[in-house]
Amino acid sequence: MTSASTSTAATPAPKRAPKTEAPGMSAGERERLDTAVDDLHAGARTWSALTIAQRVTLLRAVRTSVAATAEDWANTASASKGLDGAHPLRGEEWLSGPYSVIGALDAYIATLSRLAEGTNPLDGITIDRAPGGRTRVHAFPLTGIDRFLLSGFTGEVWLEPGITPNAARASAGLAQRTPTASGGVGLVLGAGNITSIPVLDVFYELLAHNRTALLKVNPTQDALVPVYKRALAPLIEPGFLRIVRGGPAVGAFLTDHPGLAHVHITGSAATFDTIVWGPSKGEGAAATKRRRRENRPRLKKPITAELGGVSPIIVVPGAWTEADLTYHAEHIATMRLQNCGHNCIAGQVVIMSSEWDQADAFRAALRRAYANAPERPTWYPGSASQMELASDAYPDALVLGDRLLVEIDADDDATALETTEYFAPVLGVVTVPGTGQDFLDAAVAHANDRLEGTLGANLLIDPATEKSLGAGFERAIAALHYGSIAINSWTAFAFITPTLTWGAFPGGTIDEVGSGLGVVHNALLLDGVERSVLRGPFRPLPRSLPIANGGGRFTILPKPPWFVSARTGAAVSEGLTRYRVDGSLVGLVKTLTKALRA
Repeated sequence: MTSASTSTAATPAPKRAPKTEAPGMSAGERERLDTAVDDLHAGARTWSALTIAQRVTLLRAVRTSVAATAEDWANTASASKGLDGAHPLRGEEWLSGPYSVIGALDAYIATLSRLAEGTNPLDGITIDRAPGGRTRVHAFPLTGIDRFLLSGFTGEVWLEPGITPNAARASAGLAQRTPTASGGVGLVLGAGNITSIPVLDVFYELLAHNRTALLKVNPTQDALVPVYKRALAPLIEPGFLRIVRGGPAVGAFLTDHPGLAHVHITGSAATFDTIVWGPSKGEGAAATKRRRRENRPRLKKPITAELGGVSPIIVVPGAWTEADLTYHAEHIATMRLQNCGHNCIAGQVVIMSSEWDQADAFRAALRRAYANAPERPTWYPGSASQMELASDAYPDALVLGDRLLVEIDADDDATALETTEYFAPVLGVVTVPGTGQDFLDAAVAHANDRLEGTLGANLLIDPATEKSLGAGFERAIAALHYGSIAINSWTAFAFITPTLTWGAFPGGTIDEVGSGLGVVHNALLLDGVERSVLRGPFRPLPRSLPIANGGGRFTILPKPPWFVSARTGAAVSEGLTRYRVDGSLVGLVKTLTKALRA
């Protein structure tokens, strides 16, 4: 889905913006922001004059500068979240920071290199059909090293119904197919939780839309601003990017700025509504209600957004071994507790079968895994009040250290759990009846109808059960209306896979935005995206070996380094990032040796 389909009212930006006024800001601050916008308009003209080959050269320079800052980036991010140099979870900041950005740059370089050579970004990539006649692009893995290191994982991008394979090829490349057509200057309101998000969103503005970008960093990421400026210096120097700090007043000033053609936000639906319609409380609330009633948004420019939601984890009943129960309990604990749950990507509601004969054993394993995960600070602003909301709604919830586990019984009301994105270490368990296809269909309907948002869904199923369901399993995946679906994996893996897409399931509007509008990442620059589907191995090495695996996928990973229970996760995450930087095989061997001890 492109931003053109989510416009409020597209108005071209002037070449030089008139000076603007803003309450609560000094004249000097306004002048600095106006100057930044003016610089970006000049940069937009320069960007439009670059050939695709010159853009490839520029991206390679950015890669070099990001690589040079990787260690400082990861260490600064860890410290800002209260993780010292010995903390077992500091590896999260390597993977969700510089690793993700370097991978995205490599993927964009590959796409633009093909365009520069006069070939199609989809040449050599398998394209077939998904259920419902959808065109499906097999977008991961595309390199030999990914096939080896991430064996057992595959990813697909499903396009919206009606888009043919030929149409997909014809549009692949988005704005890079018309590089001289400027998209003007866009505003990126950066995320406050994951350090790669603002940078990846800037790349998408430049490459998918030919827009230079003004990045306003969330105040939680202020410590990263010097790192960002060094890492992205090749974009800053020619005027393709400006980075500014500031709170709500700066954000309000910039969203209203006449020199900015587009807004992209990663944040909350409440913030989105304030930008588009106005404040919902206090002074101005009456005017906001009137604008909504008359369908007159105050924002007079297009906006795209990624806004989170309540993500399900569907556990399909089957005959699991004790090792399976333990592994996937740790898997679910990771989905909730990575970054202390301060993730739009976090799983929040486990959907289990009330008729699964191993349900009690799995609940016990989940309690152990959730309680035994390493402790860490609850650092994101407002998370303490969210924990209080959950505690008030569910006073009988299990308190396991600094986290809550809510197990919904027949007499409990699951509404708060299923409609509130807590953005904190709160995990819930609900049940629906049935086994096999009956359960899967009921769980999909429950996720679609009861849970807030459509951003990401996770599903765990053993190989024998998946095989027994046959085509019914794929039909159920098609019926699951989420923008990212992870099967035997976590949607965070899709998030850091640059050739997959990230964003809400299509259908949101500025009036009912849900989990957002549009997609990001999408390094193949595909148009008309409906969703991405990631598939992973049910069992790790050595249980992924064919004799022990019952027809499941083979992987060389014993326990993925992103698991909160991975004993060597920090060292392996750092090692994998360094390998992405320098390609050292000696370093890779050392990293894989550590991975075997996870």
